[in-house]
Amino acid sequence: MNQPTAITSRDNPLLKRLRLLAQDSTAYRKQGQIWLEGDHLCRALLARGRRPSTAVFTESFWPQAPHDLRDAADHIVTVPDALMAGISGLESPAGVGFVWDLPEVAGVQTGGAAVVLDRLQDAGNVGSILRSAAAMGFVQVLALKGTAGLWSPKVLRAGMGAHFALNLVEGLAADDLRDLAVPLLVTSSHQGDLLHQARLPWPCAWVLGHEGQGVSPTLEALAARSVRIIQPGGEESLNVAAAAAICLHASAAAR
Repeated sequence: MNQPTAITSRDNPLLKRLRLLAQDSTAYRKQGQIWLEGDHLCRALLARGRRPSTAVFTESFWPQAPHDLRDAADHIVTVPDALMAGISGLESPAGVGFVWDLPEVAGVQTGGAAVVLDRLQDAGNVGSILRSAAAMGFVQVLALKGTAGLWSPKVLRAGMGAHFALNLVEGLAADDLRDLAVPLLVTSSHQGDLLHQARLPWPCAWVLGHEGQGVSPTLEALAARSVRIIQPGGEESLNVAAAAAICLHASAAAR
């Protein structure tokens, strides 16, 4: 086990970078790294056989840290609890965090079951959809331009580790989806086949649209089918993350 390096200055370059990664939703794109805070996200990374570049522990947590976390990285640092609190995006700062180098983007996987995000704005919705996608056996999430950053801190927290099970591609245009070579299923609140009656193809790509505007006309034109969820209670529409969970479960159950 490597011995940690103690950092005590707020102006240390590493801590400056961590504050940026933790508090700026787009910093990961320039830095090529993400900040994973807390036991759950750190262990989710390790469970997928990934290794962080740096492990950061608070001074109070380091003496009691489990061995798998202590041995997770070649570069280990400890910081005063107060400095970790200055980095943290959590109400109760965690005792451990990892810095992980973003993987190279593999691009759209032809023939792979996918979830397509069309300009979704809410980070909580995006993270929740990633969790559903991973749980239901989808292999990739493809985000069109205008969607919340898939690796932003809020999406990471809402995703609860699902990121590490998926091929994630962002910044796409509608034409990029032609490489998928699987049927596109468009969700709608007012038209299309009722989900519980539809025969769903597999593999497929579910397209989930903007929280207010829905799926764009361009994607509707590319879709093989439009699907809606029965709502006997009479509400106008479902939250997009809730709709995604229902649709993705229906695909998984029909396989």
